[in-house]
Amino acid sequence: MQTPEGPTGRVSMLYRYPVKGLTPEPLQSVSLAPGETLPFDRAYAIENGPGRFDPEAPRHLSKISFLMLMRDERLATLRSAFDDATRTLTISRGGKPVVSGRLDTQLGRQLIEQFIADHMKAELRGAPKIVHAPGHSFSDVAAKCVHIVNLASVRELSRVVGREVDPLRFRANVYLDGLAPWAEFDWLDKPIEIGPVRLNVFARTTRCEATSVDPATGARDMAIPAELVRAWGHQDFGVYAKVVAGGLIAAGAPVVCR
Repeated sequence: MQTPEGPTGRVSMLYRYPVKGLTPEPLQSVSLAPGETLPFDRAYAIENGPGRFDPEAPRHLSKISFLMLMRDERLATLRSAFDDATRTLTISRGGKPVVSGRLDTQLGRQLIEQFIADHMKAELRGAPKIVHAPGHSFSDVAAKCVHIVNLASVRELSRVVGREVDPLRFRANVYLDGLAPWAEFDWLDKPIEIGPVRLNVFARTTRCEATSVDPATGARDMAIPAELVRAWGHQDFGVYAKVVAGGLIAAGAPVVCR
């Protein structure tokens, strides 16, 4: 961090994940609201067999209830696109669209579920089911928040492991640049500003084996948590922050720690 107060970096990339475990979608800008996630971030999930999620009484469940990259790396061989206006999810494989369905209709969900049942049959404990509840986010943490990763820390990890690490392995919402490596860890329990948005950083992100999966190929080709422990004695990478004051942020927006 260059100064105790003032610009310490900038927004480099913004992403949302409409369906837990599926493709990230890049954003040029996004409007954040107090106490909320990015709009449509982890708004849907796919239960792996009979599940406990009740859309009438939604509550946070462990990610093991759902298909996810930590153990279901075959998901990374798919590419998905979500249309907000129609709630339509389109999945492609090998560069070609293979299924499309509106997630706000039973028929649309069934079309997606049938494809997932075939594509993921080796990993399934039962019939997959797409689940959703208005306002609920299937994040790995119970708190509604924004996941932030520092690209300088990614470059430092790449240097230590001796190969380039794709930042998308960390499935963050906001990627920052122009910082010192690990500067984000100094923000714990402190307010930060990203453009007009004010957030409070409340936790470091403990990484799981999902980060060991190449997001481009689906190959489990690294051991990121083990590398973090070997080099730094912990499995933390990135931070979680709650939105305190909302607004629109875009690529290039300055980041300030107060």
